[in-house]
Amino acid sequence: MRTVALLAYDGAQVLDLMGPAEVFYVADQLAGGGIYGVHIVSADGRDTVSASGLRMGVASSLDDLDGPIDTFLIPGTPHWARLMEDEPLLAVLRSGAARARRVAAVCAGAFLLGSVGLLEGRRATTHWLFLDDLAERFPATTVERNPIFVGDGRVFTCAGVTAGIDLALALVEADHGPDLTRQVAQFLVVFMQRPGGQAQFSVRMRTQPPARSPLREILDAIVADPAGDHRVAVLSERAGFSERHLARVFLRELGITPTRYVEQVRVEAARMLLEASDAPLDTIARRAGMSSTEALRRSFTREMGTTPHAYRQRFRTTGVAEGTV
Repeated sequence: MRTVALLAYDGAQVLDLMGPAEVFYVADQLAGGGIYGVHIVSADGRDTVSASGLRMGVASSLDDLDGPIDTFLIPGTPHWARLMEDEPLLAVLRSGAARARRVAAVCAGAFLLGSVGLLEGRRATTHWLFLDDLAERFPATTVERNPIFVGDGRVFTCAGVTAGIDLALALVEADHGPDLTRQVAQFLVVFMQRPGGQAQFSVRMRTQPPARSPLREILDAIVADPAGDHRVAVLSERAGFSERHLARVFLRELGITPTRYVEQVRVEAARMLLEASDAPLDTIARRAGMSSTEALRRSFTREMGTTPHAYRQRFRTTGVAEGTV
């Protein structure tokens, strides 16, 4: 029986806490019981009130929880800047971390880990909105900007809110393998590993032009039909620009050329097909607008840093190799 202690405190994000709690609870139930004991604790054993005003019932104080702790999880909070200075809360966090085999923080909970020195010299991540803040406040931490979750030694951090579910699934897989984890994901109706990382918020979202940009309709058309005819000559005709002027507008507003933008959209389309189907690579290349499997491989490797085959392989599990968590 692995004890999972989740720390509730006033102002925490309720889903940061309850999402992982449900993952461990469901894993225990599907396994027939006896693998996880899930305990929501607070500093003094009293119920707490979440950031959204929901009351979170707790089982006990952290001190009253008997025995060793396997996993100690800290939810995030929109009030992280203030709570980084909350010494009573940090003292409880230190105590729990000292007792635990591994420590995990969801979303802005990473700032609380950093405040007690647990991110020193480690890799970490947090909600995409706070990545710059994390890097600025903890310069000795290597802030990873794309992963949904990061594990370094016994310390784990993850992106915002629902990413706590992704992290908890990864921890379950490390403990009990992919078969049980897959059952948990199916029961909860979530991805075993969600498509993409924090940079997954699509090429279109990463390259937002100004509101009145003449490129908006062109960009939408490319995303809607990646396999369409998007040669520069065709795009310039749609926009009513010369090819040279179109290139200048792309560079000014998006920082990339039209050709590179089309390639990024097609790689994103291929990535989604790789994640969602077992179609052969030549079919995926065609559907994504690539001329051949080799063209797919070249573009995919350039944009993603790995081959289509290797990318597909890693999406068969949560992405955490057994025994590394």
